[in-house]
Amino acid sequence: MNGIAASQPYVIAFFLLWAGLMKLLSRRMRAQAGQTALARLTGPARAVPVLRLVGLAEVAVATALLLPARLFGGAAAVLSPSAHLVGGVAAVLLSAGFLAYLAYAHVAAPTASCGCLGTHAKPVDARSFARAGLLLAAALITVLLAGAPGLVPAVTLPAGLPEVVVLAEIAALLALSSELDRYWLVPLRRLLVRLRRPLALAPTGSVPLEASLHLLRRSPAYCSASAQLTSDVRDTWDEDGLRFVVYGARDRTAVFAVPLVGDDPRAVKVALVNA
Repeated sequence: MNGIAASQPYVIAFFLLWAGLMKLLSRRMRAQAGQTALARLTGPARAVPVLRLVGLAEVAVATALLLPARLFGGAAAVLSPSAHLVGGVAAVLLSAGFLAYLAYAHVAAPTASCGCLGTHAKPVDARSFARAGLLLAAALITVLLAGAPGLVPAVTLPAGLPEVVVLAEIAALLALSSELDRYWLVPLRRLLVRLRRPLALAPTGSVPLEASLHLLRRSPAYCSASAQLTSDVRDTWDEDGLRFVVYGARDRTAVFAVPLVGDDPRAVKVALVNA
């Protein structure tokens, strides 16, 4: 367990560095800081300076966690679990502050973003609280390890397990960050739609007429013939996996062939026949 506990400072530092640098380096901060819940708490004019200060605090805490050292006799001493105590306490206070701020934002400005990772438009939700809670838990483990190492049982773990746990924690932090949805969640949902084809129609005779008409009206065939149509649907019948839909078309008749299976409008065909 010591290997997992000792890795927590680096998990926290990874996220705090990312969050802090986003606040400090984002070019859109000044334009969009007024849309965050912090603007309601501090006033729009102070939102940008306060976000910059929070970013500096995050980078400072991350540095304290990544580079713990004890100075003795003017020489930089050795890294040890207890050297993480100051950074761990600071991380606990920072994470608790995040949770308090998220609670305020959720109540006072439910439609505003938190500004946690720079500027984005998504409001505070359960994922935001879960992310802050995960950071607080990791910070508490760091403080326990640094202040009282004996509280963490010395259990021998399989080789590589601490690294796997660290990667899982980082992946969880990334997954809980709605600011990154456009990079992985949206493409994943699009892939699932393509694979599952939820709009594809079942090959049965019970396909609603409205479903066929919806596909028909989106088709290039309908667009090409719509100017000539002079009536609503006159007749329909199903044959060989197709639904034939008949319209009046001036002195002719327009017959559309709409597939009963699939959702590709380009598969719809039309024929204009003499009445």
